[in-house]
Amino acid sequence: MTGRANRAARAVAAGCVALVLGAGLEGCKASDLPEARSSPNGGSATSASADNHGTSPLADPDGTRPGLAAISSQKDKGAARELISKLATKGRGPKTGYEREKFGYAWMDTADGVPLGHNGCDTRNDVLKRDGQKVTFRSGSDCVVVSMTLYDPYTGKDIAWKKAKATEVQIDHVVPLSYAWQMGASRWSKDKREQLANDVLNLLPVSGSLNASKSDSGPASWLPPNRAIRCSYGVRFAQVAQKYELPVTTPDKEMMLKQCGG
Repeated sequence: MTGRANRAARAVAAGCVALVLGAGLEGCKASDLPEARSSPNGGSATSASADNHGTSPLADPDGTRPGLAAISSQKDKGAARELISKLATKGRGPKTGYEREKFGYAWMDTADGVPLGHNGCDTRNDVLKRDGQKVTFRSGSDCVVVSMTLYDPYTGKDIAWKKAKATEVQIDHVVPLSYAWQMGASRWSKDKREQLANDVLNLLPVSGSLNASKSDSGPASWLPPNRAIRCSYGVRFAQVAQKYELPVTTPDKEMMLKQCGG
């Protein structure tokens, strides 16, 4: 294929991806689309990441698509800064009264108003299925994941995971529950707190040791070691805060903007 033809083919593929994410597929052929990866529901989902390591948060506002891909183009970084700039700010309140149980029991499938809720599979396994590759399930189950390969966006490395060593992969609340409590969730209804704790938009399976090191930090005091993903991490943090009308601290907002070139 000539250079001109190659560029034309890439342009067609890019246009078709835009249609997939937008209005429709008229005029696009399946062969024009990037390679698809399996979705948790057994179908396929086109990845917005050129390296198949995840989906840009800008293309995944509800968190149902796999992983977290880097934001690299100046146009997308501009869109990221615009999103982050809309966040309200306030000081972090006291942690008094915080308990994990006030956000519901861990990984409940009965939280209302969240993607993948009430599907017969707990939230943890939903997220492992969403992001894992080469997933295998417990015998007789289409829910309980017992092994998989996970690309960890926080480190930029693959993890070969087995349930026998469950803590090697933990589910990170991008906006930590304690952080949310201090920023206003202490005054929420129980239902809204359960939504935040089980909303796949706020959940990423990552290295267990990194999740532990993050604890309840905001972006000003903790960022993923993988620098390429830091703008995307800030966008996802902002998406969750925006959805739940949570303010963030001024240093956290400034750090998120900085990671996206602001």
